[in-house]
Amino acid sequence: MPEQIDQPRRSFLSTLALGAAFAQFGAMSSAGAQTRPPSPATAGTGQHATFAALKQINAGVLNVSYAEDGPADGPPVLLLHGWPYDIHSYVDVAPILAKAGYRVIVPYLRGYGSTRFLSAETPRNGQPAALAIDTIAFMDALGIEKAVIAGYDWGGRNANIIAALWPERVKAMVSVSGYLIGSQELNKAPLPPRAELQWWYQYYFATERGAAGYAQYTHDFARLIWELASPQWKFDDATFARSAAAFDNPDHVAISIHNYRWRLGLAQGEPQFDALEQRLAGFPGIGVPTITIEGDANGAPHAEPAAYARRFTGKYEHRLFKGGIGHNPPQEAPE
Repeated sequence: MPEQIDQPRRSFLSTLALGAAFAQFGAMSSAGAQTRPPSPATAGTGQHATFAALKQINAGVLNVSYAEDGPADGPPVLLLHGWPYDIHSYVDVAPILAKAGYRVIVPYLRGYGSTRFLSAETPRNGQPAALAIDTIAFMDALGIEKAVIAGYDWGGRNANIIAALWPERVKAMVSVSGYLIGSQELNKAPLPPRAELQWWYQYYFATERGAAGYAQYTHDFARLIWELASPQWKFDDATFARSAAAFDNPDHVAISIHNYRWRLGLAQGEPQFDALEQRLAGFPGIGVPTITIEGDANGAPHAEPAAYARRFTGKYEHRLFKGGIGHNPPQEAPE
């Protein structure tokens, strides 16, 4: 049976380190959940304004921009951001993991930061399978056979897909808001009105007015999403501005709009991803060691843990972060 553990406010780092330990030692239990690997730093530093110089590498259809910290021969940890956020969600987590000996890699997804398409002819496709293939290609380009993968929002869905379809590439997974694999068919079903209200931006993006509005007011829109998704997170202007720069990527709006339109069946994907999407539409189980996280003040749409626990068929725990933690736990509660 999965364990549900209520965690103190500062706990993303210890959860991620614990997930890595589970992968190494192959054991997950109630006792293990209460005995954490030693942390090289105390909680609540929040002092890292940015990463060191970013790196670039060609991977698949992209030239990927990414931050890297820690020893090159350390166990790899891949941290994936969501929408509309960026790599700075992990700016406090990464250096502490690096000091603990992990090779920490934080890429900008397609449509963010200085990640660019190699060809102007490549469709600006935001469908989930495309983002997952980007990550596999990125791992291949870096020579990473297997990694601990963590993510939230789009990054969590990305991690879920890789763990489900390519489990041999994942040592362990930490996923905010649980099992995030979906399908166009599932999205055809209407939700109760209050649930539909939470997806207002998806329906806005389905219109040309919405696409034009996001293009014109990208930063204002993103800030509103931050405030709604994490209503108790008191981020300052500098914190938001640091991430908002990533949305100036020339493909950001197109990728964002396509992603949400694809979910509703209003935009076509690329044929090479059809077989993968068909497999995902069957909601495959995830057998790699997994910890799922939820914040007690997450204002974004999310399912209750009991609704998805059965999707995790391997060693599994769920952790509730208390203290007003919203949709972006690695930045709101890094340690």
